[in-house]
Amino acid sequence: MSNPIIIETDLKDILAKLDHRLERIETKLEVLPKIEAEVAQLKEDVKDLKGRANAQIWALIITVIGATIAAIVRFGFLTKS
Repeated sequence: MSNPIIIETDLKDILAKLDHRLERIETKLEVLPKIEAEVAQLKEDVKDLKGRANAQIWALIITVIGATIAAIVRFGFLTKS
């Protein structure tokens, strides 16, 4: 039969370590709502940026089409003379 291993540790030390770990967890949990709010704000910012980029792309497309039509009209009038 094997001899049992006996570990002697003061219960006070174990409780102090647990208390310290619980304090660290509690501190992290207190910061969580702030992080969630920041993530929500970042989502809104990204959504806004996507909307602006989409609007700029459409403005560019319309400008290019308008300039192309204007060039065709000018060229058409110049060749008729």
